[in-house]
Amino acid sequence: MTAMAHEPLTQEEVLLEGFLALDTPEGFRAELIEGEIVVTPPPDGEHEDYIELVVNQVYRRSGTDMQFSGNKGLKLQGGGDCPRDHLIPDGTFAPRNLRLYRGADPWMRCDGVAMVLEVTSTKPKADREAKRRCYARSGIPLYLLIDREASSVTLFSDPEKDDYREHCTRPFGKPLRLPEPFAFDMETADFL
Repeated sequence: MTAMAHEPLTQEEVLLEGFLALDTPEGFRAELIEGEIVVTPPPDGEHEDYIELVVNQVYRRSGTDMQFSGNKGLKLQGGGDCPRDHLIPDGTFAPRNLRLYRGADPWMRCDGVAMVLEVTSTKPKADREAKRRCYARSGIPLYLLIDREASSVTLFSDPEKDDYREHCTRPFGKPLRLPEPFAFDMETADFL
């Protein structure tokens, strides 16, 4: 019998394999964010209410017909020596005519995604910083952050390298302009 030599796995490969093999409890969400495995519990009702308020407006007012997913795993560009980031945004929007979700793997590439949505929860710093870098690095055109602690909504746009070059923050109660392909003023009065 002949033994075959195998290349040893790198730390990044071991981390990615371990992450992909995780069996999280029902309702929990596991993400690989900049080389760190982050597991979050099911969200509270307020968190879900904010998502519904955004989705409702997008469906009713967007200049482009959109599809929405609240559970779509995205395989994103990794940073530095980290493996590809694997995030599950609170919301992912894509033009309906692209049909991105049909036939997509559990962890799909982000090509064609128009906007991702996050609502801050137990670890707001990850939403404000690490996830923002991950989405920008992967070229997602728009990142909408609803920051419950700050009572504000921020739209990040114009991704370049590890960040967005532009952002617009409005306090809850003030409208926020969503550019093409959405092309409408999102009302935030119900966020109060």
